[in-house]
Amino acid sequence: MSLWFYGYFNIGYLPIICASILVNYGAYRFMNKKGIQEGAKKLLLTLALLFNVGLIFYFKYFDFFIDNINHAFNTDFILRNITLPLGISFFTFQQISFIVDAYRGEAVGYSFIEYALFVSFFPQLVAGPIVLHSELVPQFRDEVRHHVNFDNLSQGIMMFARGLAKKILIADTFGGAVDIAISKASEIAVGEGALTRAEIIILMLSYTFQIYFDFSGYSDMATGLGQMFNLKIPMNFNSPYKALSVADFWKRWHMTLTRFLTTYIYIPLGGNRKGKARTYLNTMIVFLVSGIWHGANWTFILWGILHGLAQCFNKLTSGIYKKIFGAAKGITGAFGKVLCGLIKAVQWIVTFAFLNVTWLLFRADSVTMWVQILKRLFVLNLDVREDILENFRIPKFRYVLQILRLPADDNMALWAGLVLIMLAALLICLLFPNNYERTYKRNVVSLVFTWVILVICIISLSSVSTFLYFNF
Repeated sequence: MSLWFYGYFNIGYLPIICASILVNYGAYRFMNKKGIQEGAKKLLLTLALLFNVGLIFYFKYFDFFIDNINHAFNTDFILRNITLPLGISFFTFQQISFIVDAYRGEAVGYSFIEYALFVSFFPQLVAGPIVLHSELVPQFRDEVRHHVNFDNLSQGIMMFARGLAKKILIADTFGGAVDIAISKASEIAVGEGALTRAEIIILMLSYTFQIYFDFSGYSDMATGLGQMFNLKIPMNFNSPYKALSVADFWKRWHMTLTRFLTTYIYIPLGGNRKGKARTYLNTMIVFLVSGIWHGANWTFILWGILHGLAQCFNKLTSGIYKKIFGAAKGITGAFGKVLCGLIKAVQWIVTFAFLNVTWLLFRADSVTMWVQILKRLFVLNLDVREDILENFRIPKFRYVLQILRLPADDNMALWAGLVLIMLAALLICLLFPNNYERTYKRNVVSLVFTWVILVICIISLSSVSTFLYFNF
């Protein structure tokens, strides 16, 4: 049924995932044959890794590679215009982790059906989380989980509904403003009609909230669906915008990708065990891989490099920070508490600003567009086009302003909607527990709230956009 689900989106993608499953499982079975020599196991591991990396390279990066060759050497190799199979980055990374664990002897006795289900399990197949075989397969085997558990079913529905609401009611509200602003930036980079400072700030904040609520919403839906089947899918987000540093951010954002990169790239490269210079190099390699994994564009590569540099800077200055914060903490009384709070506030502002600027690069069509937009930040113009503001319209909000005896013209209603929606999104990110940590109470209030947001989301499905991470 998971494969049917995958093929329903595009039947042409089905042979690709099936071939990937067969090749990797075949390599796994050969590795686990009795009496196989270490050299033969290493060869199988190498071939399997080359197959998986080659699969991603062909479908995701071949045209990008050829296009850059054409530009660099003035050649005219023809681009293939290859369609990217849905979820290929996610199910390929899962299989890479499996084949490496199989080589280490940490994956033994899996049947073909168990392996195929581990790779194709539909809730997290197309956009993660990136799950390890040791997390899912033992749960498949647990016969207690094969029967309906109504506690898990109700909790799963509540989590799924909240994840869907994150996507439809929050992320897509910001997404409309982002799409309009980016289209304006594409049409007119500089000069009259280009994005103003206020529009760029709205664009950055909107995309920062869109990508979080879109991707974490999908992860909540996947976790909720797993819960309905009595299966625990690992947490992928831990309130990342509460982070006080880039290092802290990567412990909270897309946690299963961070775990994969740490376990299967950073640690095998030597991690932090081979001196400071090597630690910084390994960190840069990991973030370069992260950038490349996200997409075939120089924007993603530069995004990865910038986050790698920020991570290295964080490692370099962590000792100084600990001394400063330790000294502030040692000051007794209210002044010491205020000083500690001020230091944390500055940390959060710097981190959040860095994330906004780099998320803009993540969304831009090119590095050139990103640079031009950032340059426009230094041009003083606070005008905002109405079609951008229109995305933040709260129906009938003018009547609320009238009741409060505030200016109630249409423009004021739009600006008030913008401020309120931005503020609400920020407060949700900073003050509320994430859906994975939430306590789900089975009572009338939860029942009504869950079905109300489900009905609202279902009614709104006609205007829903694709999940952002389907592109990666």
